[in-house]
Amino acid sequence: MRIVVALGGNALLRRGEPMTAENQRINIRTATEQIAKIHPGNELVIAHGNGPQVGLLSLQGMAYKPDEAYPLDVLGAETEGMIGYMIQQELGNLLPFEVPLATLLTQVEVDANDPAFKDPSKFIGPVYSKEEAERLAKEKGWVVKPDGDKYRRVVASPKPKRIFEIRPVQWLLEKQSVVICAGGGGIPTMYDDNRKLKGIEAVIDKDLASALLAEQLEADLLVIATDVDAAYIDWGKPSQKGIAEAHPDELERLGFAAGSMGPKVQAASNFARNTGKVAVISSLENIEEIVKGTAGTRVSVSASGISYR
Repeated sequence: MRIVVALGGNALLRRGEPMTAENQRINIRTATEQIAKIHPGNELVIAHGNGPQVGLLSLQGMAYKPDEAYPLDVLGAETEGMIGYMIQQELGNLLPFEVPLATLLTQVEVDANDPAFKDPSKFIGPVYSKEEAERLAKEKGWVVKPDGDKYRRVVASPKPKRIFEIRPVQWLLEKQSVVICAGGGGIPTMYDDNRKLKGIEAVIDKDLASALLAEQLEADLLVIATDVDAAYIDWGKPSQKGIAEAHPDELERLGFAAGSMGPKVQAASNFARNTGKVAVISSLENIEEIVKGTAGTRVSVSASGISYR
């Protein structure tokens, strides 16, 4: 099968964990140990988040000269290279020597009129207490919102329209390469009035970009890796139940939180609805069972309603 794996931010840096290169590498090594298990006989494309990393680079830039800080599209490109390098190296250490791997900087087009620019919602950077978040928002002109019992900076997250490097990804797959691309949802770009491509101050949701990537690559399976084994209703309550299989229309009606499971459900539903193929939401620990069809929340237009585990 041709499989697109979208790594959640927890696969790179866990919530509240110090954002060091060593911690990131340890987590990536753990993730790639799972991904390597499904390489034999399959074509692999790996996408990943970058929220903590792009937030950290932004903070570092402001600590230098706030008025000369690099824009988010440039920071997105930097994190694609940084994270892709680690994934490529760690996965390469696990696969046979002759398997080629490639990390591809990926530009993604967004719409200048996307309503997301008026309502920032994408979390980036570390978590803060309410008091610290409010102070930083006032000092730096940020928008901050609650993330669980903490607060984080939020930026615009427009929907991806087009992946410019889709043909190079296809060419690499034809040469049996493992491809790492669309990191952090890709580098956000748009056309100006003169039809010149330029970067834009935003961060694209990596799950929505991964769904578009999988669709355009005609992937057989989209795996949205997160830190839980399935999508749940009534999460955190005694009545919580894991969803085994769902039709996208029925799944979307459940109304998952926009800042956590919501984008994953939307991405899985988009892919299933647009392609007739299967998307799965689950943890990487279940990767072999996911590919076999026995783990995670499977989203498919062939599903009849919703069934629970």
